[in-house]
Amino acid sequence: MLRDRHSGGFTLIEVLIALGIAAVALAGITRLVTQSIDTTASLRDRVVATWVAENQLATLRINHAWPSLDTTDGDTEMAGRHWHWIQVVISTPYPQLRRVEISVNPEHSKHHAASLVGFLRRPSGAS
Repeated sequence: MLRDRHSGGFTLIEVLIALGIAAVALAGITRLVTQSIDTTASLRDRVVATWVAENQLATLRINHAWPSLDTTDGDTEMAGRHWHWIQVVISTPYPQLRRVEISVNPEHSKHHAASLVGFLRRPSGAS
């Protein structure tokens, strides 16, 4: 008894083509997942860096500080990481206001993860 050649199933060529298509699709999906993870990590760093900058500005406001026109920097820890901030205080056309620019980057990195600009009002009694 001979079997019918077209009794069902796939030929080896058809299986190989299907596997090739699946491999290409999986490679594309893997690339998209990797990009998504990288984007999520970058966004997390930017959000935490923004919090560091906002905390620095809030500290100045809570202490009713009237900082000198200068550049200062410091380090802090937030969300399990170390961050370096640079604060630049600039005069404004209004003597009662000072512009404060704060840049934050992860420790040991030159890349700024976040920048924040705020204004401080001269506290009463400050010279």
